Parts: sequence; C-alpha cells; structure tokens
Amino acid sequence: MTDLVFDRVGLRLGARAVLEGVSLRVAAGEFVALLGPNGAGKTSLIKLGLGLALPSAGQISLGGAAPRALSPRERARRAAWLPQAERPSEPVPVIELVSSARYFAREPHREARARALAALERVGAAALADRSVHELSGGELQRCQLASVLAQGAPLVLVDEPGSHLDPRHQVAIYRLLGELWREGHGILCVTHDVNLLAHVGGDPRVVGLLDGALTLESRWLAPALAGELSQLYGVPLQAASGGGGRVFHISAESNGARP
Repeated sequence: MTDLVFDRVGLRLGARAVLEGVSLRVAAGEFVALLGPNGAGKTSLIKLGLGLALPSAGQISLGGAAPRALSPRERARRAAWLPQAERPSEPVPVIELVSSARYFAREPHREARARALAALERVGAAALADRSVHELSGGELQRCQLASVLAQGAPLVLVDEPGSHLDPRHQVAIYRLLGELWREGHGILCVTHDVNLLAHVGGDPRVVGLLDGALTLESRWLAPALAGELSQLYGVPLQAASGGGGRVFHISAESNGARP
C-alpha cells in the first residue's frame, strides 16, 4: 500500500523554523485537505513528501521508503504532484506535456499519447491537445497540468491549490474530479485556501490545519465543531451555514480584531 507518512518532521531554513514536529499519514483511499494561513508551511510539507527537499528532523516514508532514497521514476510511480501553476519554459504541444507524465513507464509513445488524450478528455480539455502550452490561459494550463496528473496514474495524488486560475465552473469540476479519484481508491492530499470548494468533493474528507509550521487542527468536513476550529486556525470568526445542498463557511459579521 502506498501511504505517505510524516513522523515528527521538521524543516529549518537558516534560523527560521518552517515546520516543527509534524506527524501526518495520508493513506491510499483517503482524502486529506491541508489548510492554513499563508506561510504556514503547506507547500513545504508537500515538497518534503516528494523528496524535493530534505527534512531537518524526523522521518518521511513514501510507500515504505524515504522519498530521497527512491529514483525519480520510482517516486513518479508512487505519487503525482500538481504544483501551483507554473508555465513550462518550452512551447511544447499540450499532448506532449501530458504524455511526458508517463516518462517513468518505459512504454511506447503511442500508449502514452492515448493515456494523455483520455486524461485531457476527463478534464474537459481534449480540444487543447494540439495547442502550444504558451497559447493557453492560466485556467486552461491548470486543467492540462491536472490531466498530466491523471495520465501519470499514481496511487497518491498531491495537489497544491488546484482551483487557482480557474473560473467557478471549472473549480467545481476539478474538486468533483478529485472526489472521483478518491472514490476510485487514490490517496489525495489537497492544499486549498477555499474551504468551501471541499463541499464538491463529496463524502466526509479529513481536514487538517497547519499554523506557524505545526499541525494544530485534525477534524472532518462534516464535524459540527469545524467552524470554530477553522476560526482558530485562520484567526477570523467563521460560521457554518447550509447552502447549495451542503455546508458553506463564511466570515462572521463580528470579525473585528482578525489576525492579519
């Protein structure tokens, strides 16, 4: 089973502690939403889990092995990553960008292209297959990069603000797709600032929160106490209400003294 496990993990950059004593497990078939204010260490935690940085303390296991002990191909077999949007430097066609996610598989290029086309179709971007990535809007590029994650087919999917640059319709579609992947058996670790988009995942995902580099929140989407816990996490009073067939969190009118 491909689990991602952080055991008392710390990360320091010079004299600054970015993460301290973080313990978290993301299991196959589990959806974990990672929340927290700007600068809390969310993206840093994902990079540690992928072996893109080394922890200053603690241990990390990706499918039973330290991420940095695995070859890049083996890491790609175990975990896929959708980072915050970055435009590729080369003006490659979209189909080649998405096909390249299969680099670890040592399969015929036609098979990689077939998987890429199927992934683009699933995110509603098949019409973009022959376009250059430099011709895409930010939202179109985000959808195509998500298609790369789907084409990769890894059991773990780590996404960092997957709704960024997308209009509301496509934001909803992306979170519904993440919910589908979860129900298909993938483990999902999703960094998001928009907690209300989690309503479109479906079910009752775990919700964890980072504040000043430490995990301070462990809850569930449907937990009655979540509004109060999120208020503590973000330093602003939040209230839960029913709307659109699910829960909606909004800032209370009594928000004076909110943490900057």
